[in-house]
Amino acid sequence: MKFTITLLLGVLCLSLLAPPASADGMIILHRPRPEIRPIPLAVKYHHVTVTIKDQIATTIVDQVFINPNNQRLEGTYIFPLNEGAVLSRMAMWIDGQEVEGEVLPRDEANKIYTDIVRRMKDPAILEYMGTRMFRMRIFPIEPRSEKRVKIRYTETVGIDAGLCTYRYPLSTEKFSSRPLDEVVISVDLASTIPLKTIFSPTHEVDVVKKSDHAAVVGFEKRQVTPNKDFILYYSFSPDELGASLVAHRRSGEDGYFSLFLTPSQEIDVGAVVHKDVVFVIDTSGSMKEPARRPWKIEQAQDALRFCVKSLNEGDRFNIVSFATGTRSFRENLLPATFPAIEEAMDFIQAMKAGGGTNIQAALEAALALQEKASSRPFMIVFLTDGLPTVGQIQGVGDLVELVSKRSEPQTRLFAFGVGYDVNTHLLDKLALQNRGERMYVAPEESIEVKVAGFYEKIACPVLSDVKVVLDGAGSYDLYPPWLPDLFKGSQLVLYGRYRGEGSHAIRVQGQVNGKQVERVYEASFPAIMKDNSSIPRLWATTKIGFLLDQLRLKGIDVAHGRRPSVADKEIVDEIVSLSTRFGIVTPYTALLVMEDEKAGPGGPATPLARRLGVDNESAPKAEALRRAADGLGAATGRRAVESSKEMKRLRQGFFEAESTDLGRALDVEQTIRQIEDKTFIRIGDIWYDSIFEKGTATKKVVFLSDEYFRLLADTPEIGRYLSVASRIVVCVDGKVFEIVMS
Repeated sequence: MKFTITLLLGVLCLSLLAPPASADGMIILHRPRPEIRPIPLAVKYHHVTVTIKDQIATTIVDQVFINPNNQRLEGTYIFPLNEGAVLSRMAMWIDGQEVEGEVLPRDEANKIYTDIVRRMKDPAILEYMGTRMFRMRIFPIEPRSEKRVKIRYTETVGIDAGLCTYRYPLSTEKFSSRPLDEVVISVDLASTIPLKTIFSPTHEVDVVKKSDHAAVVGFEKRQVTPNKDFILYYSFSPDELGASLVAHRRSGEDGYFSLFLTPSQEIDVGAVVHKDVVFVIDTSGSMKEPARRPWKIEQAQDALRFCVKSLNEGDRFNIVSFATGTRSFRENLLPATFPAIEEAMDFIQAMKAGGGTNIQAALEAALALQEKASSRPFMIVFLTDGLPTVGQIQGVGDLVELVSKRSEPQTRLFAFGVGYDVNTHLLDKLALQNRGERMYVAPEESIEVKVAGFYEKIACPVLSDVKVVLDGAGSYDLYPPWLPDLFKGSQLVLYGRYRGEGSHAIRVQGQVNGKQVERVYEASFPAIMKDNSSIPRLWATTKIGFLLDQLRLKGIDVAHGRRPSVADKEIVDEIVSLSTRFGIVTPYTALLVMEDEKAGPGGPATPLARRLGVDNESAPKAEALRRAADGLGAATGRRAVESSKEMKRLRQGFFEAESTDLGRALDVEQTIRQIEDKTFIRIGDIWYDSIFEKGTATKKVVFLSDEYFRLLADTPEIGRYLSVASRIVVCVDGKVFEIVMS
């Protein structure tokens, strides 16, 4: 759809100079005099501590507000409450003193929300239409002072189709007049039935499972302005392998889903899949840099000791060190017995750094150890800090082809690149084609910590050669397109789309120690589901990550104006379409969109700086955008490593443009906004729904008119979309509303 492509381009061109929208914070200030408009309060920090037992959640909120004004102020503290949430008595404290507030029902809260919009002439607070409200008068707020607010409330977490959803209204902090120094959310999760799925679709959290019945979830960020609520999914199941499906579907469209597969944390030894592991370690001269202590070789040795000692009963292993040539611990795979592990410690201790980097010989030595037609997973843990310098085969394509010809279906390759002098295209392709993963260790990071931490996650496979069959759901566009093995303590997430509806079987197939197993689950694929609105964007982000990886690993360098071949043009078109529809703008998608624009019919593409704007002020932004995208075409160097890491995060469904070079260069938050299941793109001072098609008739409604508030009253859910701005075009249930100024 050409108009949506033009919309995104217009955003990058026009919105750079637009002023940011103003909004009052969730402490609504009372003006000392009509002619005075004080600066909104800033939020210094926001700490949230949550304790969830089964479905009962207790939330403690600790916020510090800062008054940047020179006068004493009075305000009203507002906190939106989920339905059923109960504030605990004696829990509302300000600066060590208990303060009385009140909880207002939804209808009365809606009236206050709309009154604030009328008074402030700012619709930002309409996002909370349809919620209950806690409010409290705060006075005095001294000039240039801090005001600490602490509340506690309890609620029952809703459950649907076996999946619990906890929501915290973190997006209130987008009203802060400056970025927050610190945002911390900590969730202690406990259950009487074993926990399975634990996942946040909105924030990149750290999940630590203490046992089958307890877990800790953490999120922490500094110098950030939150712009979306925090959501946490979790489920219970007594089964060894739990399956949960989350769906979202608009009327008249195909649906989106996320499928979570989670094994038990406490697994019997007999249920762990026996594996063969070959550790391939670079011992070339660069692994002993005189200026760096501890040396890389010493850290690699410590990591290798941890990995070998972590082998399970029933595993087999070997070690291959390589420099100019290779040296193997043994000729064949050895059972991981205590004597064999002790001998391996001596072999590791004797490693010395020196010589060239013969990656060909290293890969050939490792692949020669695998057994034909074996049902055991064959894992290669491959660590290198440099480019191939020795060997008859040194080219990326030739090395990848070598591995492809000699690997077996059960081969899994996990690649670790140390430093920036590695070929990311080689390591990424080796990992991708062998159903493994890539990881990079920056010069300032510890090799031992990174390698040992990753190996701990893959030490106990519980299901290999995983396949998922969705009976009758009409599923398509599944990502990842291939599924990794499932490990103890891990979680597999599959994103996709579906055409069917109703209850359908999910068949999870795989192998456990040579035996084919299948588990069958029932899941609902609804005809309409307005909840779980973050799922479509997660699916789109994941798909963009895989498509961009294809371009990157083919060497398509859009950062320097290289156009893709005809065969790859479909990939580019799909990336542009998804980027525009869902507001997922990476440096590469921005450049791909611009590459589609011409100076005129049949004319050559204009220089990037011209496409961003004709005035001199846009040139630095254009240069920043170019720098941010340099890694796409590069195979080695710092930007290449960062590019690989970014693609990996995209493939996992996570990307925040505002925290990247691109976001800092283009101020993405003032360009594109995601509200629930919709993306809004700004051109000039109007925000457009990304699905709006040019030429479509609109119903014009004057901002703050009686008709405007009747629309809110008749369709409360539209408030979250109208909260974007006072001038907006939004598509809802087949109608297009255009909010205009009088």
